[in-house]
Amino acid sequence: MTKPKIGGWQQKSQQIAYENPWIQVRHEEVIRPNGTEGIYGVVHFKSRAIGIIAIDDDDQICLVKQSRYPNNETTIEIPEGGASLDEPPLDAAKRELREETGLTAEHWQPFMELRTSNSVTDEVAFIFLATQLSQGPQQLEDTEDITLMKVTTDEAIAMAIKGEITDAMSVAALLKLALSRTQDAQPPNHTIK
Repeated sequence: MTKPKIGGWQQKSQQIAYENPWIQVRHEEVIRPNGTEGIYGVVHFKSRAIGIIAIDDDDQICLVKQSRYPNNETTIEIPEGGASLDEPPLDAAKRELREETGLTAEHWQPFMELRTSNSVTDEVAFIFLATQLSQGPQQLEDTEDITLMKVTTDEAIAMAIKGEITDAMSVAALLKLALSRTQDAQPPNHTIK
């Protein structure tokens, strides 16, 4: 039995090819929009991606430098993490910022929502803007080897433009921040506490 999908896609069958506590990889037989048969691999995330642009009173952004296993490289990113599907994204953002950086923020604003790689995964990312920061101790997980970096907002944006920051969520958030500042646009004007 085929199940209709968006844009003319139809799903004929679905099998779980691999699963762990964080992801599920599905092998699907499909009918493509042009009517031909094919296959599709879908990575289902059992969590949401969370990112935080944390800006202090001196207009410095807190970045994290850490090793990333899949690409065998060290990257510079905004603080990021995951939220279970039943955890409110803002609660997860507050937790991730505290764990990775030791920072807490007085003011929080939703900044953007994006799809991390929508050709192969259903992962949704929520990015928040955090201001009026206070420093405390980091609370790193066993998988994290994070070094904190503070740079000016302009420097962080320049790092994204020059390719020194390549993480997709970080680049998207920093470029949106740059554009909003250039156009004198403000992030959403509602504050979440």
